[in-house]
Amino acid sequence: MPRFTVHIRDEWLAVPCRDTSNTIQWLGQEALKRYIKNKPDNGGITAVKDTRFVARRCQGLGLLDADDTIEDVLEDNDFVELAIEGDTMSPDFIPCEPGVSHLTAAYKEPEEYISLDGNSLTSTDLINLGRGLYKIKLTPEAERKVVQSRELLDTIVKENKVVYGITTGFGKFARTVIPVSKLKELQENLVRSHSAGVGNPLSPERTRMLLALRINVLAKGHSGVSLETLQAMIQAFNASCLSFVPEKGTVGASGDLAPLSHLALGLMGEGKMWSPTSGWADAKYVLEAHGLKPISLKPKEGLALINGTQMITSLGAEAVERAQAIAQQADIIAALTLEVLKGTTKAFDSDIHALRPHPGQIEVAQRFRSLLDSDHHPSQIAESHRFCDRVQDAYTMRCCPQVHGIANDTIAFVQNIINTEINSATDNPMVFAERGETISGGNFHGEYPAKALDFLAIAVHELASISERRIERLCNPSLSELPAFLVNEGGLNSGFMIAHCTAAALVSENKVLCHPSSVDSLSTSAATEDHVSMGGWAARKALRVIEHVEQVLAIELLAACQGIEFLRPLRTTTPLEKVYELVRSVVKPWIKDRFMSPDIEAVHRLLLDQKVWNVAKPYIDKYQTEYIPESRPVSPTAFSLDSPASPRKRVRHE
Repeated sequence: MPRFTVHIRDEWLAVPCRDTSNTIQWLGQEALKRYIKNKPDNGGITAVKDTRFVARRCQGLGLLDADDTIEDVLEDNDFVELAIEGDTMSPDFIPCEPGVSHLTAAYKEPEEYISLDGNSLTSTDLINLGRGLYKIKLTPEAERKVVQSRELLDTIVKENKVVYGITTGFGKFARTVIPVSKLKELQENLVRSHSAGVGNPLSPERTRMLLALRINVLAKGHSGVSLETLQAMIQAFNASCLSFVPEKGTVGASGDLAPLSHLALGLMGEGKMWSPTSGWADAKYVLEAHGLKPISLKPKEGLALINGTQMITSLGAEAVERAQAIAQQADIIAALTLEVLKGTTKAFDSDIHALRPHPGQIEVAQRFRSLLDSDHHPSQIAESHRFCDRVQDAYTMRCCPQVHGIANDTIAFVQNIINTEINSATDNPMVFAERGETISGGNFHGEYPAKALDFLAIAVHELASISERRIERLCNPSLSELPAFLVNEGGLNSGFMIAHCTAAALVSENKVLCHPSSVDSLSTSAATEDHVSMGGWAARKALRVIEHVEQVLAIELLAACQGIEFLRPLRTTTPLEKVYELVRSVVKPWIKDRFMSPDIEAVHRLLLDQKVWNVAKPYIDKYQTEYIPESRPVSPTAFSLDSPASPRKRVRHE
C-alpha cells in the first residue's frame, strides 16, 4: 500500500493511502486528522474541514494543486510539506512563503563550489562548508589518486593477499582471515556494529563539517576508497543529506570510530538522516527523496569511512574559529570598559611591550591604542579625567595585553595544528599506490588535536575570567563611581546584579571544563587499543568553554554600554561610539528592570556574527597603517607621572 510522509508544523506523519485516485486535498485532510489526534490540545486546529492549507512536494518544492489526484503528482514514499494558512502557532514560528516550511526557508542551496584535493582545506573553509555556503567537487588530481589507490586494493583482493582490514577482521580479530565472498558483509558489519554512539545528534552544520572533512581526507588518495563511493558521498553532501551522528562515544583512537560509523551508516541507507527539505526520516527515504542511492561498500571501504580524527578536528575547527573571533572582540569590549571606568592608556605604550615582545601581547596593546588614542580619536570621557590623581589601574584593565595576548598566541598555535590535521590522512592501513603496498600505522590517534584543544580551552577561558572581574568593577559603585549595578532607583531596580552572577556562574563552570580530557586514557578493544586521546570530549568541552566566554563578554559589553549612559553627554572615541551604537541597535538602555535574557542573547548574537569586530576593524586598520608612532628611546622617566605627554598620543592621568 502506498505511503506518504507529510510534514505539519514540527511533526512528520506517515499517511497510508489505499486509493491513489484520492486528491491532494484528501491527503492533507487525512494528515491533519492524524496531527490533531496526536495533539492533546488538537494543535489549535478546531475543524479539519475549515482548515485551509497549501501543499508542496519536498523534493523540488513544487506546489501541489488540491484537486489533483495523488497518483498523478506523487510517487510512493514522497515527502509532502503542509502549510496551514495564517499559522502562527508558537513564538518560534518563522513566516515564509505558502507551502515552504521553516526548514526549507532557512536553507538556500549554494551555487559556488570548493574543490577538494586533501591538501589545501582550511578551518575557515570548513566552517563555511558547515554553514552550507558551498558545494563540493574533487580536483582532477585528487580523482586520479583515488583511482590509483583503489586499483591497488582491487589487486590485493584479486590475489587473495592477507592485509589488515581488507581481508582480515579488525582490532583483536586482525588475524582472522575473511573469505572473499564475505568481504562486502565484513565492511557493512563493521559500520553497523561500530554505530554505537549515544546522546544528541550533531547539528546539521556540524554534521556537514564532519562529512566535508571526511571527503577531504579520502580525496588524498591514501585510503583505498573507490571514486564511485567518494562521489556518492559528495552527492549526499551537496544535497545536504546528513546522517544522525550522536555526539558521544569516541575515545579519539582508533580515530572517531562511533561518530564516523553513524555518518557512514546513513550513507548506506540505514539509520536516520536529515535534510532541509525532508527533516528527520529513515535514511533510505531521505536519499530517495533527493534521487540518491545508498552506497554499496567494497573491500576496505567501511574501514576507510570510519577510521580517522574527523569529529575531533571538525569540532576543533569550529572551536578555533570562534575562539579567534571572540578574542578579537574581547579587546574592543575591554577597551570600552576601560573608558567607562576612566582608566589610563599608559599601560598600552608600545615601548613597554617592545620589552616583552610576545606577538599576541604586542597585537592586543596595539588594538587598545588604535581604539583609545585621544589625539587620533578624541574622547570627551578621557578628557574629563585627564588631571585626576590616579596613577595606574587594576590588573583587569592594565594587564589586558598580557592576558588577552597569550590567548591570541594560543589560538594561532592551535589553528596551525587543526589546519595540519584537516589535511592529514588519518586512517589505517594507509595505501601507497606508488609503492604498491599498504602500511599499518597510527595516524588515527587523536593526541595532536586533543592536546591542542585542551590548551585552547584553558587559554580562551581566561578571556571570561578577566571579563567577569571587569563586570564586577562596572557593577560595584565603590570601584566604578557609577550607580550600583548600573541602574537608577537601586533597590526598586536590581539592574545588572544577577547578570554579573550569571557571568560568575559561567566562569566557575569553565574552571571545571578546563580540566584537560587528554590526560586521561582507558584501554579498549581487548587491550589492542591501549592508549587513547579522549579528543572527542576535548573538542566538545572546548566549544562549551568558548560559548561561555562569548556569553560572559556579551554581559560585559551590555554593562559597559549601560555605564556610558551615566557619563552622557560625554562621548567616547569614535570607534567605541560605533560599537555603542551597534549594541543600541538591538538593545535599549536600561531605564528600569526588565526581562534581561533576551538582551544578553541579542548581544551574544552580535559577537557570534562578528559584528562588533566588523564595526571597529576599519578604525583599527586605519590607525595601524596611517598613524605610526614616532620612535623614542626608553628611559627611566619615560613613563613617570611627571613626564610630558608623548608627541604621538595623550596619556591619561598626567
